[in-house]
Amino acid sequence: MDFLHRNGVLIIQHLQKDYRAYYDFLNFMSSVGDPRNIFSIYFPLWFQLNQTVGTKMIWVAVIGDWFNLIFKWILFGHRPYWWIQETQIYPNHSSPCLEQFPTTCETGPGSPSGHAMGSSCVWYVMVTAALSHTVSWMDKFSVTLHRLTWSCLWSLFWLIQISVCISRVFIATHFPHQVILGVIGGMLVAEAFEYTPGILTASLSLYLKTNLFLFLFALGFYLLLRMLDIDLLWSVPIAKKWCANPDWIHMDTTPFAGLVRNLGVLFGLGFAINSDMFLLSCRGENGYKPRFRLLCAATSVTALQLYRLVHVPTHTEHLFYVLSFCKSASIPLTVVALIPYCVHTAMQPRGKKIN
Repeated sequence: MDFLHRNGVLIIQHLQKDYRAYYDFLNFMSSVGDPRNIFSIYFPLWFQLNQTVGTKMIWVAVIGDWFNLIFKWILFGHRPYWWIQETQIYPNHSSPCLEQFPTTCETGPGSPSGHAMGSSCVWYVMVTAALSHTVSWMDKFSVTLHRLTWSCLWSLFWLIQISVCISRVFIATHFPHQVILGVIGGMLVAEAFEYTPGILTASLSLYLKTNLFLFLFALGFYLLLRMLDIDLLWSVPIAKKWCANPDWIHMDTTPFAGLVRNLGVLFGLGFAINSDMFLLSCRGENGYKPRFRLLCAATSVTALQLYRLVHVPTHTEHLFYVLSFCKSASIPLTVVALIPYCVHTAMQPRGKKIN
């Protein structure tokens, strides 16, 4: 493992030396894989375009990030910006210097990369959905066009994944092998969901049972290892110790913060899809009109960008987790139920009663 780490540091130094001028672009590509953008940008757009794809996207993102958390706890992966300070393989304290950035100081373990895993699983869903759509309207004489579309979409997929991986390595928050593991893991999770159509018609009971299972398994795994004197939050104090700027440490990068965020989103989606507002609007007569979908998509994306202005207080850890869960649950409730219902109401002729 030290071999991978040491060579990874050399790659990071090379990237930071030769590609510093591209920092803004690489920082943008890092945000492309941010799990929070999956819920605030990709999901509202795709759900209004295709409810099946949007629903699958949430399941894939939540389950993928849950697996990412479990593997982080198992693999105990170091991050470059603190590993060079903690390792003993460099003689006479001659550890290399890695530049840090405002997005460097994530506090959870580093392997596999959550950004790379989230990006690959969600983009895998989008690419496969787009290809399925093109197949449905192409006739037998369009084989060449289908092959061209297939090549373009998968080339775009790999271009985005490589860019996200390079950006995460560049800012010294991941080693190269960690982002590679993340991409492979994300694709495997997404591919597994190609064979689980039951989630598309899941009842509220199934959503609640899945939420409970994910929470209890993660909590039980954490408590079990604590009983064995294994601290799964070992990375948090190390991250705080070696981060160049204390202001770059954020509570929403801790392991349990991601778990709470994902459980909140899945919980909210279950209630939203099984609500009367969703059935009346998205499954009603307006639900199939392009104008209705465009208005819902534009309004949803705008509203979720305003959500970014709402900051959950971090002075009390337990309060942070509770409010973070509530904020996350409100995202699918807003996108799936509230906004479509409001748009549906606004599109009704005056004087017509809404049942």
